[in-house]
Amino acid sequence: MAPLLGNCSDLGLDIGEINSRMLHIVSRDEKEYSGESGRIGILFVRRQIDREVLCPNTPFCIIPLQVIVDKPVQMYRVDVEIEDINDNSPVFSSSVNNLLISEVRPAGSRFRLKAAIDPDLGTNSITNYELSASDSFALDFQKYMNQIKSLELVLKKALDREKQSVHNLTLTAYDGGKPRLSGTTYIIVTVEDFNDNAPVFDQPFYQCSVTENAPKGTLVFKLNATDLDEGRNGEIIYEFSNMVTGEASNIFSLNQYTGEIRVNGDLDFETIDMYEIQVDAIDNCDLQLVGHCKVLVSVVDVNDNPPEMMVTSLSVPVPENSPQGTTVAIISVHDKDSGSNGKVHCFISEPSPFKVNPAFMNDFSLTVSGPLDREVKEEYEVTIVVRDEGSPSLSSTKTLKIDISDINDNSPRFIHLVDTVFIKENNPPGTHIYTASASDPDIGQNSFITYSIREETIDGIPISSYISINPENGKVFALVSFDHEQIAHFQCLIKATDAGLQTLSSNLL
Repeated sequence: MAPLLGNCSDLGLDIGEINSRMLHIVSRDEKEYSGESGRIGILFVRRQIDREVLCPNTPFCIIPLQVIVDKPVQMYRVDVEIEDINDNSPVFSSSVNNLLISEVRPAGSRFRLKAAIDPDLGTNSITNYELSASDSFALDFQKYMNQIKSLELVLKKALDREKQSVHNLTLTAYDGGKPRLSGTTYIIVTVEDFNDNAPVFDQPFYQCSVTENAPKGTLVFKLNATDLDEGRNGEIIYEFSNMVTGEASNIFSLNQYTGEIRVNGDLDFETIDMYEIQVDAIDNCDLQLVGHCKVLVSVVDVNDNPPEMMVTSLSVPVPENSPQGTTVAIISVHDKDSGSNGKVHCFISEPSPFKVNPAFMNDFSLTVSGPLDREVKEEYEVTIVVRDEGSPSLSSTKTLKIDISDINDNSPRFIHLVDTVFIKENNPPGTHIYTASASDPDIGQNSFITYSIREETIDGIPISSYISINPENGKVFALVSFDHEQIAHFQCLIKATDAGLQTLSSNLL
């Protein structure tokens, strides 16, 4: 049954008049929302009325009607007021709203939100908004004459993108109708990054090592720093600190994008065995922030230096009577390498009457280890070898020329111990009758020989009255003319004596 709007009595007419005069309605609207029963005088709704369509954005909605009664013709004006009911829920223009808020915005900052729309009127329209629970945001709206005029999102505390980069909020609009209707939109707050974080290395101090023979391009270490910021603010460039020495910056290179430290020069453990490198990590923002770390690079020794040998206090020549243990020379050895690469052994390469003994650290003594005889060998060439314990080992050699000095350890020697000389009688005085010859294997003064005849008598007469000997060349001369009938034979003892400090001699009979 169509809803009733009124009857003829509302116009001051009774039902009897309506039956005889007829009643009909004239509407200016293209759509006729009302109709009448001409005979009974009842006004009713012909079709559904939507106040929000019929009277949008107006607080009062009136449908003017003209009621005409015939016999006689009379016209009445009828205003039908359309009352609002809560038949519309609040609606947001978008189901999702995106907000971009910088993390440097201070607490108390406000951000305008788009309000919901409810075409209903009065209490049937929007009366309240609610925001889902949030530690960072609150909702503020202002009412004027029971209508909400502004809607703002309020920042309760500063945001930190590195802790939470997105905040998901739910905003609900409620009307005041019965039943209460609502509409919802989602607010997605994206926190815009600000360069408030400096790059941070995995650790502030690194230790690494590289061998001294590492070729150029060898990777020494790969640094890694992170920046909690995003975009350009989080892009990192690596650089040597201005505190890095020229030696380090020449020896090593640093890739500004990857943080790789590589060998770029010639390493030498013996020159520099450790490098301290300060590295900065710089972000790519206009207001740059910097992180720092220290890298300690130890250069690992390789066996690239042979031992160096120096001979001091070389005592030459060496007397041939030197006892075993006599020190001939002091050998000092130095190896620039370290550890086992710098430990050395010293020895003689070939058998000889000498040996090498350790004295002090890296000092050795060359000593006599066997009998020496200058008359057998007057000079030795001793090759000394110094070898380190590296792998492979390196060595150095040095050849020492050692002269053996003579001592008077040999007596003069005659070819024969006994010799017979024949003298013709009646020889003239001064006749050369014999030459004594002795040799001495010693040298120098020790080999200089003088000859003499031992003083004896012949029939009571000194032998020196009969013969004489030249002390230098050993020639024996007759001082008298011998007579076989008086002296048929005699013996003499010739002595050969050297000129050593402690003279040695031998005899010839």
